[in-house]
Parts: sequence; C-alpha cells; structure tokens
Amino acid sequence: MRRRNVDTMVLSALLALALLIPGAEALCAQDGPVFVYVVRHAERADDGLAPDRMLDDPPLSEAGRARARQLAELLRGVDLTGVHSTDYERTRSTAQPLSAAHGLELEIYDAGDIGALAERLRASPGTHVVVGHSNTGPALVEALGAEPGSPIDALEYDRVYVVVVLPGGATGSAVFRYGSPYRGTP
Repeated sequence: MRRRNVDTMVLSALLALALLIPGAEALCAQDGPVFVYVVRHAERADDGLAPDRMLDDPPLSEAGRARARQLAELLRGVDLTGVHSTDYERTRSTAQPLSAAHGLELEIYDAGDIGALAERLRASPGTHVVVGHSNTGPALVEALGAEPGSPIDALEYDRVYVVVVLPGGATGSAVFRYGSPYRGTP
C-alpha cells in the first residue's frame, strides 16, 4: 500500500473517531477541525559522533535530506494551511521541501514556548505540519490534548503524530511511520 494512501486513511479514521465524540457533529458544523502533523527533524549530519564533537546547529545528512523529500512526497496531496519549524538548520531543512511544494512560507515558532504554538494551532482550522525535535514534538502533542506515547529515541526520525482537534477542544491522535524505519537503539 502506498504511503499517501496510509496518510489519507489515518486522517479519515481520526475524523471518523472524532465524530463519535458526543456533540462533535454540531461542533464541526460551526468551525472546522484542526489537523496537526507533528514530526521530528530528519537525520543530522553529526549523528553517531561523540557528544563533545556534535555541532550546535548541524545540517541534515544525505539520509536526512532524503527523508525531508519523502515527507514532502507523503503529504503531497494534503491541502496544508501552514508549515511550522523551529529556527534550526535541521528543522528548517526538513520542512523546506514541504513548504516549497505547497507554496507556503515556512513559519518559525519558538521551541521554548510550545503552549503558545498549541494555542495558535487550535485557533487556525485546517491542516498544519510542525517540524520540531525529540522533546518539542511530544510536548506539542500533549499541549494539544493528545497522548504523546513513549519518548523519541536519539536516532528515531520516522515517527509522525497526527492530532485532530475538534472545535470545543476534543482531540484524537494516531502515530505512523514514514521513510527508512527506525529499528531501535543499537
């Protein structure tokens, strides 16, 4: 099955589940739901180096650039409202192919104020992609009212959260994987 079809099925299933929440039908008639894809930046060029040799703001590796292109392809058919990134080379580079493919300006958010980003997203019906980090991604999922699950491992880059926020605040979420699979810590 093609990844884009999996993406469409995930969104459809989430919306269907969200509509089972009592009162959700009336809420959806007032305003549209907010869909948020939350991803971690792709592979860093300094992955595998000793901590004292890691860069402050590393670029993406070739595998990371390939994953960024895969993300853009995965979401090619999705009508995006916004693409959001922290102000780091690796996050901007992960989001850039996606924002370019959709003709959207990349919106930079403050990684230190996830609550403000969550509030902005809740107030912006449509579909958003947020590129962040191993700590900011789960924090955003939680700030939106969904369960982030287990922490993201150091070399885990394939996790995508899909969070649906209905008008009134009811949420649903799912996780899927894309690109080269993460196989756990060595």
